[in-house]
Amino acid sequence: MDHDVEAEARERAARRDEAVRAAVEQGLLGPDAAVVGLLDVRGIRESAAALRTAFEAVLAPGTPVLHAFAVKATPLVPVLRLLHEEGIGAEVASPGELALARAAGVPAGRIVLDSPAKTPAELREALALGIAVNADNPQELDRLDALVRAHGPRGAGGAGGTGGAPAAPARSPLGIRVNPQIGGGSIGATSTATETSKFGVALRDEGAREWVVRAYAERPWLTRLHAHTGSQGVPLPLLARGVAETYALAEEINARVGRRQVDTLDIGGGLPVNFAGEATAPTYARYARLLAERVPGLRAGRYGLVTEFGRSLLAKHGTVVARVEYAKRSGGRRIAVTHAGVQVATRTVYAPGAWPLRIAAYDAQGRPKPGPEVVQDVAGPACFSGDLLAEGRALPALEQGDYAAALDTGAYYFAHHYAYNSLARPGIYGFGPDGAGGVAFATVREPQTVAEVVAESGGAHASALTTPRAPGSR
Repeated sequence: MDHDVEAEARERAARRDEAVRAAVEQGLLGPDAAVVGLLDVRGIRESAAALRTAFEAVLAPGTPVLHAFAVKATPLVPVLRLLHEEGIGAEVASPGELALARAAGVPAGRIVLDSPAKTPAELREALALGIAVNADNPQELDRLDALVRAHGPRGAGGAGGTGGAPAAPARSPLGIRVNPQIGGGSIGATSTATETSKFGVALRDEGAREWVVRAYAERPWLTRLHAHTGSQGVPLPLLARGVAETYALAEEINARVGRRQVDTLDIGGGLPVNFAGEATAPTYARYARLLAERVPGLRAGRYGLVTEFGRSLLAKHGTVVARVEYAKRSGGRRIAVTHAGVQVATRTVYAPGAWPLRIAAYDAQGRPKPGPEVVQDVAGPACFSGDLLAEGRALPALEQGDYAAALDTGAYYFAHHYAYNSLARPGIYGFGPDGAGGVAFATVREPQTVAEVVAESGGAHASALTTPRAPGSR
């Protein structure tokens, strides 16, 4: 049975309230620091533990499992280091994300490289380091063929080459990403198993499934099979169906080649987050049990497992808090103008129906604001009318000097800055107990200065377009 999610939710909310108050008291929030991101360290640790425990409960003892955090969800080195200490690796999709994972100390053997647009240089680096790679398409597999040949006959995994096939690379586990084409969820942009998805080899296209099976038969060094069915907005039964399709394909490949060549399934992530309330729902335990029910072969330990959860690990443990600079009215509607908008909540501002956020009201001292709820807009600082965190939301009346908190923003929000109006990136702080009944903060990312905004905007090259230069000169 799942642990008491309601009690967990209450404890998480209480920790958040204490952190907001402490941030105001300690000067992290105020007139000179109008917006910050807060991360609940205890909550992150608890999510990591829940993920590990959920899959341990349904898999055979000794089953090799790598839980790799999707770095794109919260690309912050201290977060990756914390997760690494909690037994979580890293799934990366760019040279930048790989560099972040390595800076956090994540070993190469606990990193997976996924991307639909890997360059030859990225592939060479991954193979040199021993990082797992999932080839997205036949052209990428051609590139891997050439790189694997360059590694020479230092085969790994015990399967010898046949018929002139390239020998195995030294260390990198390699596989192919497939798209089972089983449909999408309620948010098209996060549905990755649709008929025309840009990801992976589309299994239902004519000849595609046979090509995949043949690709494995010709390359004994292909030992993994990867599929990621979707993310927020995709229901659990559809996620489970994607895993079932992947399992069936692995069985087909191994039957065709006559040996257990595919030894690991990478099932992606995609567990949805409850943005409508405080409770964690669905839980990792519920999803793991569903997988064991729908794909019973997973229980037997026939395959190692890789997961790539991101949003579900971090979302509930992050909060963006912004000071209300002005409170006004327009057309009879109350509007709280804050310092958090499109620059930190881009998806919510541009697609509010798909990405709604809960908003909590705090007073000028950082305490939960009491009083009757009134309908109001919570607006951001950017210069366009749609820059709204919430529209027509019933909240205690936000006044000048109060604080509005955007909840459940630990993933895909404050670490994904959108530099509209050259707004500076906010500081991000982790919080936990100080050992004396209070709250201690640790700097995760310093707030960006105006000077840094200028530097990023070409400040060192101010005369580049006005000073005549010879063609090709710098």
